[in-house]
Amino acid sequence: MLQVRKRAFKGTTEYWESRYAKGGTSGAGSYGRQAEWKAETVNDWVAELGVTSVVDFGCGDGNQLSLAKYPRYLGLDPSATAVRMCVERFRDDKTKSFLQYTPDTLADPAGWLRGDLALSMEVIFHLIEDEVFEDYMTRLFDSAERYVVICSNDTDDDEQVPHERHRDFTRWVERERPQWVLERRLDPPADLDVMSSFFLYKRNA
Repeated sequence: MLQVRKRAFKGTTEYWESRYAKGGTSGAGSYGRQAEWKAETVNDWVAELGVTSVVDFGCGDGNQLSLAKYPRYLGLDPSATAVRMCVERFRDDKTKSFLQYTPDTLADPAGWLRGDLALSMEVIFHLIEDEVFEDYMTRLFDSAERYVVICSNDTDDDEQVPHERHRDFTRWVERERPQWVLERRLDPPADLDVMSSFFLYKRNA
């Protein structure tokens, strides 16, 4: 499967930029009841935990964001087209900012790209290359002051479509960021066709 993918797949960033540029969306998970459930979950946690700012690693086309209730928000995405879509869609919203990023053109040792909560909404299983996954996870946790929220599945299953590669990401966190503790896991309702669960991490003081 990996050899087939390597021949057919040109890379994570290239795939998503091409998809958005051709008029594609962030996918079914960012629309309808799936998007509503995800928004309800994160909105409730943001309110309950007193989160003051959110940095989102993978804002996509902005449809999921349209349901969000965050005091202050920074959306990052490697696709320039997706970022432009969000800039236009939320141009009158002074609480939201957007920025394109790619691993080889972003360095933030001074810690400007930080939020009270760092968010990853069904992005991890779209990170095909190992080096892209490692960079993404590192940036995600290093950009969080207090909390990290991940919506994803947590299995090692490579038998997927070319733009998906499912990963057991909780093992990465245990190994690479042991100061972060899994506070909660929330599985989707039984009547909702969603493969992802929510994972809430808190920095261990």
